[in-house]
Amino acid sequence: MSIQSKGRREAKKKLAERARNQAEANPPIKAKVEPHAELRDQHRALLAGIVRRDGEWVLGMDGKIAGETTSAARVLALIMQAAEWHENNDTPVRLMYSDVLKDAAHAEAAEQGIDFDTYKRNLAGAVGKAAAGTH
Repeated sequence: MSIQSKGRREAKKKLAERARNQAEANPPIKAKVEPHAELRDQHRALLAGIVRRDGEWVLGMDGKIAGETTSAARVLALIMQAAEWHENNDTPVRLMYSDVLKDAAHAEAAEQGIDFDTYKRNLAGAVGKAAAGTH
């Protein structure tokens, strides 16, 4: 082995150690996920939930992401429709949501010149028409 080989190996080790130290000191920024709503059955099993991630509202149902949107009104109305559907099918549920989500949804509806209940009814009508058109 030459003296130069040893020097190169030592230099590589130092570079690798420096890179490791920098990675530990500056971990990658993870997307902050804020929980805002959950729909649970009588056994407290989670049926659906809403989180806010990177400025988007994310609706999860049955352990899968059902959709993402910037519309707080849309996700709140959808999870409320899911709660109503379960109740109408004899599954008692409990829906809890944050004031942040509620206020954002109501403000969004107000920007459209309607109250949130009207927004919810309009969305339910649009979803119903879309579903009827696909059969």
